[in-house]
Amino acid sequence: MRVGCVREIKNNEFRVGMVPDNVKSYVNAGHEVYIEKGAGVGAGFTDQEYLEAGAKLLDTAKEVWDISEMMIKVKEPLEEEYPLFHEGLILYTYLHLAADQPLTDQLLEKKVKGVAYETLIEKNGSIPLLAPMSQIAGRLSIQEGAKYLEKTYGGEGVLLAGVPGTPKANVVILGGGSVGTNACKIAVGMGANVTIMDINLQRLAYLDDIFGSRIQTLVSTDANIEKAVKEADLVVGCVLIPGKSAPKIFKKKYLKEMKPGAVFVDVAVDQGGCGETTKVTYHDDPIYVVDGVVHYCVGNMPGAVPRTSTIALTNATLSYGLQIADKGLEKACADNEVMYSAINTYDGKLTCKNVADSFTSYEYVDIRTLV
Repeated sequence: MRVGCVREIKNNEFRVGMVPDNVKSYVNAGHEVYIEKGAGVGAGFTDQEYLEAGAKLLDTAKEVWDISEMMIKVKEPLEEEYPLFHEGLILYTYLHLAADQPLTDQLLEKKVKGVAYETLIEKNGSIPLLAPMSQIAGRLSIQEGAKYLEKTYGGEGVLLAGVPGTPKANVVILGGGSVGTNACKIAVGMGANVTIMDINLQRLAYLDDIFGSRIQTLVSTDANIEKAVKEADLVVGCVLIPGKSAPKIFKKKYLKEMKPGAVFVDVAVDQGGCGETTKVTYHDDPIYVVDGVVHYCVGNMPGAVPRTSTIALTNATLSYGLQIADKGLEKACADNEVMYSAINTYDGKLTCKNVADSFTSYEYVDIRTLV
């Protein structure tokens, strides 16, 4: 199969979909790999490394898109890339379609086979292609939140750990999945007072076993959220429903009850965000203020640490990508039924139920009836 990888064009996105070691794996399996020149530079991978691994370098992204049967990316394509789609193309990347109707329209119109990292669900219920970025985003959320609590950034001027004789900062984490757990790990490690909420009692019991008396666990209800955020210095939104728009559990009305200069970090922004006042921001202008509360809602948080993020992501995506390239998408699904869950669009049909449920204009079609 002809496999391609292009430079990401999203604002301040430096990750890349393939590292040179990945190229070597695809080439050794008999595939041709085409890389846009400079695609990996932002993550610290040179064109020479890709050449030595067996890739063919092309001058422009269009050349790579045109020749590729399978395109491996990191982020969802932007509007400038829509004209480069072609029928039958396998697009293997994060798609986040529930928050992006224009992209959904284009994938359906061009009959692209959209294989989304974020909806691939293993038999044990894990989401292996989302997990590495969830881990990084969770850890970054506390790092960034701590920074924007500084007065120079509009925060209230609070140190998360405090010092002897001063109160520690209060951190409230909404959602106890992979993102929330990793946020919790860093917040506890930095010495903050941490409250974590989830609707799943078993998950809360698990978190209580891990962190013990260092955290407070609460069932996620409107009443508990409202009480907790009143005293919070930092609130982190970590809610996820795979493929579906995030529920708006952090209400606008809470902001006026919160401390002036408190910080809200919405890690769920890729799926539309879990805050009513959430809007996508970028690394070059990451924050805005609503009712005195600093909002950090960067849509590609792991892009801030592209070297770590790229290695972590490609470690996870390689084995599934090789299955697709080796067998073709249809045979890969037949041999490994887990692959069905990753297909969001196929032959002009929307095949992810959670994405379809986020819109009123699309009809869901079971992928197993098409493949």
